[in-house]
Amino acid sequence: MNNYLNQQTRNAESDEKMVADAKHDLQTFSKLYDCYVNQVYRYLLSHVGDPSEAQDLTSQVFLSALDHFSGYQHRGHLAAWLFTIARHKWMDYFRSDHKELSIEAVKNLPSKDDALDHEEIRMIRSIVFKLAKSDQELIYLRFVARLNFADMGAVLGCKAEAAKKRLYRLIDRLEKDMEAFNG
Repeated sequence: MNNYLNQQTRNAESDEKMVADAKHDLQTFSKLYDCYVNQVYRYLLSHVGDPSEAQDLTSQVFLSALDHFSGYQHRGHLAAWLFTIARHKWMDYFRSDHKELSIEAVKNLPSKDDALDHEEIRMIRSIVFKLAKSDQELIYLRFVARLNFADMGAVLGCKAEAAKKRLYRLIDRLEKDMEAFNG
C-alpha cells in the first residue's frame, strides 16, 4: 500500500515536468507513455478481456493522446486525461459490434493477487460484474487503473471527494453483499 501511495505522489510530481518537456520535444512523450502504458493496458484488459484487443486499444489511446497533445492543458490531471481517452476508446470498441465481456471471460481474467484463493476471486468478479456500469467504473478506475481520487473525479466529471465517497459507499455495500453471500 505504501508503495502505491509513493507511486501516486511520484506521478503527480513528475507529470508536470514530463508534460512540459514533451510540449517542447515530442520525442519525450515516450516518458509519459512508459509511465502510464501498463495502467492503461490493465484498465482496458479489464473491460475487453482479450489481451490483443487491449493492446490495440492501448495503442489507439496513446496515438490519440499524441495527436491531441499540443492542445492539452496540464492542470495536474494527466492520468485523468489519458483514462478519459481510454474510456472513450473502449466505449467505441463496444459500439462497433463487439459484445460486452461475458461473466465467463471475467472469471478467467488473470489475477496477480496471491492472497485470495481462486474461488474468492471468482466470487468477487461475479459480484462486480453484476454492478451497475457506473459502479463497475469506480472499481476499474481505482483498483485496476490505480487512479487517485482527484483523477477519478476528473474522469467521472465530479469532485475528488464525491468520487471517494461513492467508492467507499460502494465498498461498504460490497462487503455486506460478500458477508451475505458467505452466510
